[in-house]
Amino acid sequence: MTDDCSKTTSNIPSLTMEVDTAFLRSLRGVLKLVEMGTMFVAFVCFAVASRPKYIAATCMEFVITFSLLLLYTLKLNKKLTLFFWPLVDLFNSLFAAVFILILSLIAVSTYTVTGTLGGGIVGFIATGLWCVDGYMIFKRVTFNQPRTAATGTVK
Repeated sequence: MTDDCSKTTSNIPSLTMEVDTAFLRSLRGVLKLVEMGTMFVAFVCFAVASRPKYIAATCMEFVITFSLLLLYTLKLNKKLTLFFWPLVDLFNSLFAAVFILILSLIAVSTYTVTGTLGGGIVGFIATGLWCVDGYMIFKRVTFNQPRTAATGTVK
């Protein structure tokens, strides 16, 4: 009877996920963490200044960056192959940079509370981080080139 029980439990798939801690220690992983940190600081500044539109924008970018960080950390990009995730990440970085740049320009030019000014300045820092992230991704994405040609190694 114990043999039957051990056979049935071995057929149950494991629910553990592989975590890529090397990504969190890589330059891109640290950059994503810093992007999230700057968006959180901007969120706090806008929350103190009680600016709901700015709060919503910073929360949205925080959640999107956190989602991409989870995607790479849990290696879901290898399981969800419907999208070309580096390109999605590139578009997000460029869109977020432009969006937060415009938001920060408006926040800095029309501030009435110091929190709005602080959030705008932190938004400029986040814009720079997203530009660096987008550049790093763009350097690595290959368009119709063999993988060896894109990395510069020759067989």
